[in-house]
Amino acid sequence: MERRNDGCDGGGKIKIGVCVMEKKVWCSPMEQILERLRAFGEFEIIIFGDKIILEDPIESWPLCDCLIAFYSAGYPLEKAEKYAALRRPFLVNELDPQYLLHDRSKVYEHLKLFGVPVPTYAVVRREYPNQELKYFVEQDDFIEIHGKRFCKPFVEKPIDGDDHNIMIYYPSSAGGGMKELFRKVGNRSSEFYPDVRKVRRDGSYIYEEFMPTGGTDVKVYTVGPGYAHAEARKSPVVDGVVMRNSDGKEVRYPVLLTPTEKQIARNICQAFGQAVCGFDLLRCDLGEARSYVCDVNGWSFVKSSHKYYDDAACILRKMFLDDKAPHISSTIPANLPWKVSEPVQPFDAVRNRERGTVGISRQSEELRCVIAVIRHGDRTPKQKVKLKVTEEKLLKLMLKYNGGKTHAEAKLKSALQLQDLLDATRILVPRARSGRESDSDAEIEHAEKLRQVRAVLEELKPSNWVHIPKSNSNGEEEYPIEALMVLKYGGVLTHAGRKQAEELGRYFRNNMYPSEGPGLLRLHSTYRHDLKIYSSDEGRVQMSAAAFAKGLLDLEGELTPILVSLVSKDSSMLDGLQDGSIEIDEAKARLHNIILSSKIANGETMEFPWMVDGAGVPPNAANLLTNLAQLTKEITAQVKLLSDNEDEEAVTDSDSPSYPYDQAKALGKTAIDMDRIASGLPCGSESFLLMFARWKKLERDLYNERKKYDLLHNSHLKLNGLSDLFRVSQSLADGVIPNEYGINAKQKLKIGSKIARRLLGKILIDLHNTRREVAASGGESNACHDPTIVPSSKRKDRGYYGDVKNEGFDRPNSNKKSIDLDDSHKETKYCLDPKYANVMEPERRVRTRLYFTSESHIHSLMNVLRYCNFDESMDGEESLVCKNALDNLFKTRELDYMSYIVLRMFENTEVSLEDPKRFRIEMTYSRGADISSLQSEHGKDSLLPDDHTMKIMEPERLQEVGSYLTLDKFDKMVRPFAMPAEDFPPAAPSQSLAVRFCKDNGLQGARLQDKSDMVSGMPKRKTKKLQE
Repeated sequence: MERRNDGCDGGGKIKIGVCVMEKKVWCSPMEQILERLRAFGEFEIIIFGDKIILEDPIESWPLCDCLIAFYSAGYPLEKAEKYAALRRPFLVNELDPQYLLHDRSKVYEHLKLFGVPVPTYAVVRREYPNQELKYFVEQDDFIEIHGKRFCKPFVEKPIDGDDHNIMIYYPSSAGGGMKELFRKVGNRSSEFYPDVRKVRRDGSYIYEEFMPTGGTDVKVYTVGPGYAHAEARKSPVVDGVVMRNSDGKEVRYPVLLTPTEKQIARNICQAFGQAVCGFDLLRCDLGEARSYVCDVNGWSFVKSSHKYYDDAACILRKMFLDDKAPHISSTIPANLPWKVSEPVQPFDAVRNRERGTVGISRQSEELRCVIAVIRHGDRTPKQKVKLKVTEEKLLKLMLKYNGGKTHAEAKLKSALQLQDLLDATRILVPRARSGRESDSDAEIEHAEKLRQVRAVLEELKPSNWVHIPKSNSNGEEEYPIEALMVLKYGGVLTHAGRKQAEELGRYFRNNMYPSEGPGLLRLHSTYRHDLKIYSSDEGRVQMSAAAFAKGLLDLEGELTPILVSLVSKDSSMLDGLQDGSIEIDEAKARLHNIILSSKIANGETMEFPWMVDGAGVPPNAANLLTNLAQLTKEITAQVKLLSDNEDEEAVTDSDSPSYPYDQAKALGKTAIDMDRIASGLPCGSESFLLMFARWKKLERDLYNERKKYDLLHNSHLKLNGLSDLFRVSQSLADGVIPNEYGINAKQKLKIGSKIARRLLGKILIDLHNTRREVAASGGESNACHDPTIVPSSKRKDRGYYGDVKNEGFDRPNSNKKSIDLDDSHKETKYCLDPKYANVMEPERRVRTRLYFTSESHIHSLMNVLRYCNFDESMDGEESLVCKNALDNLFKTRELDYMSYIVLRMFENTEVSLEDPKRFRIEMTYSRGADISSLQSEHGKDSLLPDDHTMKIMEPERLQEVGSYLTLDKFDKMVRPFAMPAEDFPPAAPSQSLAVRFCKDNGLQGARLQDKSDMVSGMPKRKTKKLQE
């Protein structure tokens, strides 16, 4: 076999053969790098060309010392292998391992062999389309492969590495549907299909868990095992819209890799023998921040980065010289032999100026942190129906789905289960209305509840059972004879609620952040906006968070992919009243006595009226209750007539409910259904039967916003007395609702601190971490811009094959704690690489934490903020909330849909880091939806919004203009009521909404690493990932 002599032996140039398809040769990155290699004067570049590669025998191919060869569509890889075996040139990328890249299952196997983390996955291989496989099981919200369960959302990838049509399937709890990812077509990279629920069965696929990455992908490009360049981009799973710059190129920004990620890059380079290689990295939080490789692409170059082209040329030059001319120094020349000017991008205009009513412009300040606690948007009424059933069909259905266990309950949620329940109920519902002259009230009520079951279709609980002989006559067994059926429905975000949330997100984007130039979107797209969104467990809260994110980040498309990609669930922090339930019950009992007695204190003329027990309860509350009950009965009777008429029309077709309540449909509702309104039907998907059941229950309620729901959404039904009823109930609600969380200031503080304790602790962590990061990045910024630091591309004696401490990853030593590199295994962050970013202030970041919750947490947090000074430990401190704001809050009383509290932290860059005035806290709030149109005289329809969407009130200050609340002062007054970081329970894997990784998940056993000394100024402790 012929062996080429080393180049440069006789003074000649080293010959570099470029044996790739012409389309790849003439792309801009390849041209830029080859031009730089020529400029060194040491190499002769030989382009083979398509004709030679495809048509000529390898014996006639040009001779070369070093070979660049890689597969692309139509490339004869086997032929190139034979040429390499014949001529034995130095190979930049080995050829045989490139076959592995065509099979995604083999790529994953190879990655695992070399210790590279990959998502948990399983392989389904079919020999022909639609082949039935015993080891593959598909249900509504999960699949099982060889006994390993993957709950939705999960990812479906073709095993064929050249097939780029990848699917993501979403759970029904998030709205269901499927998103298809594909290679960019115009400005689209994915499409969402809400009605596709079943996986493909036409071929072989890999199924893997969906990794929540916060809507960001990282592309890594290696040049040798010691160099890796990383770029972040918006993930196609969010809304499928490709962000492009003015030149039409996809917007990407260089980010720093962690030491672990650098080692991953090195391992991939060596595992596949590909010096020049690209791969996809997923940074996600599953209890701890970790990075996973989900694809390896082979030969890949960075686009539009002249700094990268310089580095790549220098590294390739060293490779060639080390192998073919080791006697020639491969150190980088002090002056590179080419002059290429990096295109100058416009400097960031994002600076200090603020606009709107929510901020005061201070020239020396910069916004560093935004924390918002937000209530969900307008929702449909929540309903629960309970009835005892003895029917054999229903009892057998319960045993079918509880595993045949007599004492176990059965929860019916899947489409198949609910269809079984619907079929059984249809048979049991009477075909005609029973007459009161022959049926008892109990029988009539039971029939009506069965009709509700038929209309909405969840839970069967055995309540009584008997002993019967076993079928084999060997003893006795228990058999249920009665069960309690519980149905829960409603409470989902309406079309109006979705619009409210989306519009509020846009308002935040335009008013809560620096607004010169592109403002927030510029910060976010350049990965200097550290955003995390949290939600409680309730569906309406989750969808509100997703709709808000859509408006905040100017996204497009359906909410389901946004929800799963960007919103994380933390029910322990944002759900429930358990911690304050005893005190709330005490407050309600005291409130009940106040309302029924004639001893209602009037504090309106006092200086501090909110200090009176039961402040705000109207003096005529008892009379209002009487009026409320009478008006409710009158409206219930009207709705009953509508329900009776609807039921009579359905008698002829008892197998089909007239207007079934479809919660999944309600989740995706984007606009009001004007055809239903025009037809005189209730708004949404509700039937008159369900509307009657709701009003019948309202007769037993003191106050419920569902009365407000019908005035807003069903005014077209012309129900007499509805406006009067709303005004009466609103008068009661203004006094009742605030007092449910404490009848005086001290009780409000006690209850608020119990309900919002964990949330307050998290807010303090957010603020202190921001201060710590600012301090650390300040030291790093000075070093990064130190003119004494020589750019690595010009350093002499550069060892590109040493440890992965190279250009793009060197960070100046600092006595301050590293916040984004050394600790990145503990939380997911994206830190711009200042050497590549071409951004004026790459180290400048704004942290945003959004917490979506229910009314109880909004009231609780507000009560702590305004009454925290009443704690004995405050020693006479004034309230965090000024007197004017306290007056306004007392008059506000109800914090309606989309009400919110915002804390913004500003940094005064003109004082030292040790100065308490370095960080200032600004507090604002909004009362939420403006219900003034509902309170109009006589409830005129003309004043109600046509789309049923009430606008959100403008924010109001909680502090006097010109006041200065330091971070230290805020911390001192709030800390006694906040959960200390060391008391936070171990964090479960951070769940992107509806993400529940099921059994056999390899990640469940992953070790969660403790954090210590998380927050500057806070005691050392051990805790989990909460400092995000």
